[in-house]
Formats: sequence, structure tokens, C-alpha cells
Amino acid sequence: MRILAAAISLLIIVNAPVLAQDPTPAPPRAAKAKKPRDLAVQCAKPAFAKANPRSCVQFSKQNTPEPAPAPAQQSETPTRPDFTADDQAAAVIPGVPDARFWADSEKEFLKALPATPGPWLALSTGGGDGAFGAGLLNGWSESGKRPEFSVVTGVSTGSLMAPFAFIGSSRDDGLKRAYTEYNAGDIFEDVKTAESMVDTWPLKRLIAKEVTPELLAQIAEAHRQGRRLFIATTNLDAQRGTIWNMGAIAAKGDEAALKLFRDILAASTAIPGLFPPVLIDVEANGKKTQEMHADGGLAAQVFVAPESMINSYSKTKIPATQLYLIANNRLTTEFAMTERSLIFVLGHSIAVGVQAMLRVNIDRTAAAAKRDGVPFYLSYPALSSAEQGKGAFDPEFMKGLFEQGVARGKGSEPFVQDVEPALRPPAEK
Repeated sequence: MRILAAAISLLIIVNAPVLAQDPTPAPPRAAKAKKPRDLAVQCAKPAFAKANPRSCVQFSKQNTPEPAPAPAQQSETPTRPDFTADDQAAAVIPGVPDARFWADSEKEFLKALPATPGPWLALSTGGGDGAFGAGLLNGWSESGKRPEFSVVTGVSTGSLMAPFAFIGSSRDDGLKRAYTEYNAGDIFEDVKTAESMVDTWPLKRLIAKEVTPELLAQIAEAHRQGRRLFIATTNLDAQRGTIWNMGAIAAKGDEAALKLFRDILAASTAIPGLFPPVLIDVEANGKKTQEMHADGGLAAQVFVAPESMINSYSKTKIPATQLYLIANNRLTTEFAMTERSLIFVLGHSIAVGVQAMLRVNIDRTAAAAKRDGVPFYLSYPALSSAEQGKGAFDPEFMKGLFEQGVARGKGSEPFVQDVEPALRPPAEK
């Protein structure tokens, strides 16, 4: 299961090629970028340089005093402070002792919950398809029937939605803006790093723009009133899911808390291999060090409670009065011809795993809610194979999906309680 999770994490937030709006030109660009580097290496060999003087003149010592050191430094593997299993066991967030807990810890999860039960909202992974969930929440607000949630959880793209959904309808404009006004260029740059295929500095800039001190103050106030906002990441060192108590972090209220809050959101969407992981500062055994965190979808596509509470043998009830789950992804497979390119083969292969894992998560959660007598409600985008964006985070496609969500949210049945039709294979529908 870990191997599958590691593989599917590469495309958790995308349903189309992610390295360019038009995937066709990508191979030529890659080839063009490699030629100068290969020639420089060859020209560093005396025999090759002697046989090809014209080609290698640009790399001669007279024209380029020190050609080798700079490329070598750029390709060096980034270093980290020493971090051991003992350090992990003792690691804490400075000034926020209740900042997080392991996703598989029932004891810590129950301890972090509100004292008074209420409705819960869980937001799944899904990337650009999160536009549906954002629209649904906006439409639900317009209907006047959207409740105030006592617990909101988010994974991957769901983590970016969760702070706005947690505060309530007054922040619906932030949800709309996030999924209708930005495109792939606001998420990543097609530049490789030592740890990833693309660089996500644009996403970090976007998070900094949207996650303001005012937003943190509102979350802190809701936390003091007893409500809880949980965001999932995956601790790659411990190889365990981590749940962050975002209200407790926001309540600290200083610059360090704001930075940590933003870093957690970036980490929750950091698809290993595609997006760079996020290093989070901790203190352990009297020293300052760092943990490496990545996409929360590695552990689960949606988080409601620790796995042991969702399992069929659990004796611990989910303490919610109602449980709402918004799946920000397609739940059924649709035919789409796979092009013979790395990104298409990888993307289509991983999409199968992502959908399968999400369906399992939904089925188990629905069964656990039924067992515990908790009303369960599911909403998801019903998209055909013809409904595809033109590349990653296609703004026009996302706007249409947002409006579909708005219409669903304002409708008479924004959610379904019977999940079986949603999870049924296409051939049996």
C-alpha cells in the first residue's frame, strides 16, 4: 500500500499534463536544454576537445575561466540538519505544544476535538477539480442552508479550501477567487529543482497573498470558540500522516505562526517528485532541526478520523452530529486515449490509483458513519471524459466547474446519502 501511495501522490492534484499547458512542445525543450550541458562535459575531455576545436572553443579556459564548478554546485543534493528517530519522538513546534498529532492516533485525535459535537466537513484531494467544491460551498451559502461546522478537515487541494470553508460564508469570495482567477502559472514554474520536476514558488507566493494575518485572526477566534480546523500532511521522515491543529497555530498570532500556517498549506499540496517537499522547523532534544513534509494524500485522499476509527472493527464512535464529505475529484473512470509520452502514461496510470483510493476512503467513511448512527452526506463532480481542461488548472474549465458546483449547492439536493451509485463501476450504471 505504501508503494501505491507513493506512486499515486505524483498526480494527486492534477487530471491532465502538468509540465506545460500544451504537452507537445515539452520534449523538444528538454532536449534543447540538455545539449549545451552534454557538449560542455565532452569538451572537458582533452581528446574530444582536440578533435572538435570549433565546437569546444566556447568552453575553453580563455572564454570561460571556470566552467565546471558552477554546474556542479547547482546539481548538488540539498543538505539537511541531522534528524534521528529519537529526535522525531521528541520533536515539538516551538511555542505551540498542541500544534499537531499523528493521523493514526485515536487518543490525540479525540483530545483535539471540540467539547461539544456538531456537523463536520471533510474536503478531499483533487487539484483543479477543487473548483467544484468551492462552487458548491458558495451555492450552499446562497441557499441559506449551509451550517456552521464544528470540525473542518482538508487534504491537498482540500487544505487550500479548508481555512475559507472553516470561517464560513463571509469568506466565500476567497474560495471563488482561488479557483476562478488563477491558472497553472500561479501554481508552479516549469523548472526542475533537486527535489522536484517543477518549482512551486508561485504557489507559495499565492498562499502568502491569500493567507493574511486577518484570516489567521478569524481562525484563531473560531478556535477559541471551540471549533477545529485540521489539515493533513505526510511526514516523510516518519512515513506517517500528520494532522495539524490550525486553530491552535493561528491562536499564537505571531509571525512565526503565520509562516508555519502557510508552510503547512504548501506541504499538504507538495506532491513528492512533482512538487518540492516543505521543511518545517521543530525543536528536538535541545536542538533546532527540521522535518520533511509532503502531500497529505499519501496517507489518505480525505481525512475524517484515524484509520482505526474508520475500520470495521472499531468500537470508537465518530463524535459528529452530521458528516459532510466533498470529493474534489472524479469518482469513476472515463475513456481517454493515452498518448505515448511520459507525462500521459504516468498521469493516466496514477489517476487510476487516486480514484480507487478515494472511492475506498469514501466507502469506509460512509460505512463507519452508518455504524455510528451519524448521517452521512456526499457531493462530487459528475464529469464525463469529454469534460477536460486544456492542461493543468485551465481557468476556463475551472470556472465552468465552479458554476456547476454553485448550481448544485443552490439546488434541492446538493448532497446524496446513498453512496453506492457514486461508487458503482461505469459499466454497471
